[in-house]
Amino acid sequence: MGNIVGRIRRILCVAEGAARRDDLRLARADTATVRPRHPLVGAALVATMLAVTLFEWTGRQGFALISAGLLIVALSLLSVRVRWVHRAFLAVGMILAVLAVATLPDWPDTLHRAFGSAGFIVAYFVALLSLRVAASGSGAIAECGRFMGEQPPGRRYLALTVGGQLFGLVIIYGAISLLGTMVQTSVMREPDPRIRSIRLRRMLLAIQRGLVSILPWSPVAFTLAVTIPLVPGATWAGVVLPCFVTGMVIMLVGWFVDTLFERRPGARQGGVGAAAPGWRDWAEKVAPLLMLLAGLGVVSACLMAVSDVRFQGIVMVTVPSIALCWVAGQIIVESGRLDPDSLGRRCMSFIETDLPEARGEVVLLAMAGFIGTLGSGLLGPVVAEAGLDLSAVPPALLLICVFLVVPVTGQIGMNPILAVSLIAPLLPSPDAMGISPVAVVVAITAGWALSGATSPYTASTLLVAYFGKVSATRVGLQWNGLFVAFSMIALGAWILTVTHFWT
Repeated sequence: MGNIVGRIRRILCVAEGAARRDDLRLARADTATVRPRHPLVGAALVATMLAVTLFEWTGRQGFALISAGLLIVALSLLSVRVRWVHRAFLAVGMILAVLAVATLPDWPDTLHRAFGSAGFIVAYFVALLSLRVAASGSGAIAECGRFMGEQPPGRRYLALTVGGQLFGLVIIYGAISLLGTMVQTSVMREPDPRIRSIRLRRMLLAIQRGLVSILPWSPVAFTLAVTIPLVPGATWAGVVLPCFVTGMVIMLVGWFVDTLFERRPGARQGGVGAAAPGWRDWAEKVAPLLMLLAGLGVVSACLMAVSDVRFQGIVMVTVPSIALCWVAGQIIVESGRLDPDSLGRRCMSFIETDLPEARGEVVLLAMAGFIGTLGSGLLGPVVAEAGLDLSAVPPALLLICVFLVVPVTGQIGMNPILAVSLIAPLLPSPDAMGISPVAVVVAITAGWALSGATSPYTASTLLVAYFGKVSATRVGLQWNGLFVAFSMIALGAWILTVTHFWT
C-alpha cells in the first residue's frame, strides 16, 4: 500500500504543476472572451459554503453531512468542465477513498474527516472569492494600487512590500495581479532596457515578499485556517502573535536582501526624479483600503466577543457580508442610490460566472484537503507498523524538519494544503513532545510562507514569472535564492526560540 500511495503522490505533483500553469493561461485567456454561465455549479458551491457555515455556528452533524453531499454534487458538475490534470486529482481521491474503505477499520471516521476538510476549504475559498470579486469592481482600490506602483525609487520597495501586505489581506494572490499590472505599466515608461529590467524585478519581488509575509498570520489566508484544526490545542488567538512575528521576520529579511544584494540601476545624469508624495497623498489614496480592513477587523472582533465560534467560522460570515455591503456601496456611488436589481445582478453574476470560472482552483483546493487527509489516514497504520516513533525525535529537530519539508515538497509540485494535511496528523501531539502547540503552528506556517516564495507551482511565483517574463523556476530559485537562504536561517532561529521558550 505504501508503494501505491507513493505513486499517487508523484502523479499528483506532476498534475498539480500542469494544473497551475493551465489555470494561469486560461485566466488570461478568459479576459478576452465571453464569460460563460454555469448557474448550477455556482449554486452548489454557495450552498456548500452555507452548509459548512451553519455547521461551524451550530455544531450539528446534519449540516456536515449536507455539506459533504453538496460538495460531491459540486465536484461532479465541475468534473466535466475542468481539464484532465484536474480530473487526475478527482480520480486519485476516489482511489484513496476505495483504499480507505478496503483497509481501514475506522474508514467512516476517516472519510468524514476528509469530506469535512475538503468542504471547509471550498467554503473558505468561496467566502474569500466574494471579497476578491468585490475588490475588482472598486475604482478606489485600483487607484490605490496605481499610487503604490508609481512611487519614486527611494520608497518603491517599501511601498510595494506594504502594498503586497495590505492588498493580500483583501484579495490574497490577486494582490500580485493588481500591483503587478500597475508596476509593469509604470516601468515601461523607462527607455533604458537594463534599468527597466532591474526595476521590474525588484518591484515584483517586493510585492511577492510582502504577500508571503502575511501568509503565516493572515485571517483570510488558508495557512492558519488549514493548520490550526490539525494541531491539538491550537487556537487562532493563541498563535496569531508569534505567527505575526514570523511575517515580520520574512519582511525584514526581504528588505535586508534587497538593500544589500539587489542590483540598482543608478541615477541617470541630469535626470530629475519624481517628487515623493506627502503623507496627505498617502492618507487619501490608502484610506479606502484601510477602512475596508478596519471594517473586517471590527466586525470579526464583535462576532468573536459575542460567540464561541472558532475564528474560521467567523471569517466565513464576515467576509461575504462585507463583500455584499461593498458591492452595494459601489452601486450607490455609480447610480446615486441602492438599486436592488443591480445588486441582484451582481450577486447572480458571482454565482453564475465568477465561481464557475474558478473551477480549477476549487478542484485543486478541495482535493488537496481530501487527499491529504485520506493519505494521512492510510499512512498512519503503515508508520505504526514500521515502528517509526516520531516522539523519540527531539522536538526542535522535528519542527525544523517539518519547516523545511513544506517548501521542499513545493519544488516537486505538492500544494502546501496537501503537504500539511498529510504531514501534520502524523506528528506527535504537542503534549507528547512537551512543547506548546504554538511552536508546531509557527513551524508549519513558516514553511508554508517560504513555499509561496519558492515553489514554481504556486500562484504567487507563477504570477511574478508572468509579469517578469521569466520562468517560475527562475523566480523561485534564482530571484529568491538569497532571500530564501537568509529566511531559513532567521526563521529557523525563531522556531527554536518559540520551541524552547514559548509556554
